[in-house]
Amino acid sequence: MADTVLYEVSDGLATITLNRPEAMNALNIATKVALRDAAREAAADEAVRAILLTAAGDRAFCVGQDLKEHIGLLQAQHSGSDAGVMSTVREHYNPIVRALTGAPKPVVAAVNGVAAGAGFGFALAADYRIVADTAAFNTSFAGVALTADSGISWTLPRVVGPSRAADLLLFPRSVSAQQAYEWGIANRLVPAAELRTEAEKVARSLAEGPTLAYAALKESLAFGLAHSLDETLEKEDELQSRAGASQDHTIAVRAFVGKEKPKYVGR
Repeated sequence: MADTVLYEVSDGLATITLNRPEAMNALNIATKVALRDAAREAAADEAVRAILLTAAGDRAFCVGQDLKEHIGLLQAQHSGSDAGVMSTVREHYNPIVRALTGAPKPVVAAVNGVAAGAGFGFALAADYRIVADTAAFNTSFAGVALTADSGISWTLPRVVGPSRAADLLLFPRSVSAQQAYEWGIANRLVPAAELRTEAEKVARSLAEGPTLAYAALKESLAFGLAHSLDETLEKEDELQSRAGASQDHTIAVRAFVGKEKPKYVGR
């Protein structure tokens, strides 16, 4: 895996770190490939019970596409030597978002600075966002004459509502961490100096929790957004039966009756 993305697993927690702080963690091809592979690995690894997505440095979480690399690819496309410059959405962004949203375990994003374009999209693909008070968000796409990608046309309206999402996409601008918290983009707002500690604390608590129940909750929420009440009730019945048959459910009930803290096994 390229050193532009760091990957570490410890005690059930996979930490994925974007590692191009000198470029504000912009997404060049090597970074996109490494991030895609890390997200897929973490999602598929049964030993991983939670994922923490974060970034190096204190200026940016991820400013999206590396435009310095992108302009060279555009020039190659215009000269006829490369016709696949925009295939990055299909080859990189879509698989990354699918891996994060579809992971059968909770995903926490620790947003340390600017999250723009696809960086904003990746943060929204997480289940829970802990945001430094110095961070900011920007859709960016229309500012470079592009449309939305990285799932943001699906995730953003579900977080802030369709009218506000249209406003942010049509008129890209910086949204402060405080405003992001008030709009629900940030689940938790913390001082920048405390971000990594707080994010690891939250992510590790999830890694120690009832993993199958968390996976079912993710599935249930996603299903409910796109289906009727009756269909969702049927899905809840299916998922609750599955959760009720897990070892973790038995562990939780025994611990509750015994007035003890449950020690979940993730099965």
